[in-house]
Amino acid sequence: MIQRASGAITGAIAHESVPMTFVRVLGRPYLRVTALRCIASIFRNFFLPQWHTALLPGRIPVSNADHPLDEKIPFIPHKINTYIDFVALWIRSISFLLRYYGNRVQEPVRDFLESMGNLYAYAAEVYSEHLSTTYRPFYIGRFKFLSIHILDPHLMCIPSLHVMVVIRTYTLFEKIVRGFADDRRFTSQVEELRRDALDITEAVLYVKQHSVNCIPAALYAMTRLDAVLFPPEEAVRFVYDLFTGSTRPDDADTVEIREHILSLYNRFLAEGEESSDWKEPLLDFLKTLPNS
Repeated sequence: MIQRASGAITGAIAHESVPMTFVRVLGRPYLRVTALRCIASIFRNFFLPQWHTALLPGRIPVSNADHPLDEKIPFIPHKINTYIDFVALWIRSISFLLRYYGNRVQEPVRDFLESMGNLYAYAAEVYSEHLSTTYRPFYIGRFKFLSIHILDPHLMCIPSLHVMVVIRTYTLFEKIVRGFADDRRFTSQVEELRRDALDITEAVLYVKQHSVNCIPAALYAMTRLDAVLFPPEEAVRFVYDLFTGSTRPDDADTVEIREHILSLYNRFLAEGEESSDWKEPLLDFLKTLPNS
């Protein structure tokens, strides 16, 4: 329930219903077509190309993106629940906006949906030329791992779309409420989404879906996509807020992991300034990695 208390808006986005979001979105003709295009983009740019490569290998090079620091991050199976929440996160944020603003927010929400579909196409600019994978233990102690092993060929690691999606979610949500001059009233919701984005970023490492090399690639991609929403300063703040909870690698390892992520992020930024295309630093990096 959304409540207004002392000017601030209370109520967690986590309480929003994902099925009800589909009802709210698809029930609005103004949003329906854009939503369906977004879903089509996700399948066209993420699922279908991976399965095509998995079934017909050799067309696109595949590199191994692992790094020795990955071994210092423990495998924590129960983090799978956090990991798989990355799509529901942005869906719930749309539901929250529609429930609070109603028809007034239809244009920003349509832009949100279009932006999310475009994000998959944006990352696919790298995937279409060079794929990447990481070591992923075959663990099926929890059913959700089994579904991931079945549905995800695990060939699109650099840049991490999981990280890109959650960053886009909290930064775009903040932009939308700021457009209504409500950013101060929605402070708790913006921070909730940002904290969720950090938790999911950590989770992709804990469940071994990504390497530490995949994170800076995603951060770089988001800065190049929109440096106003995700400037280098926010990227640095984001990295320093990783692994600040009770569950984390050893302190010394945490420092080393953060330093590696920031170092590679800054390297990509520097190389990107000299490149004619945003994806060149990532493609050049992939070429230096061992073939899978």
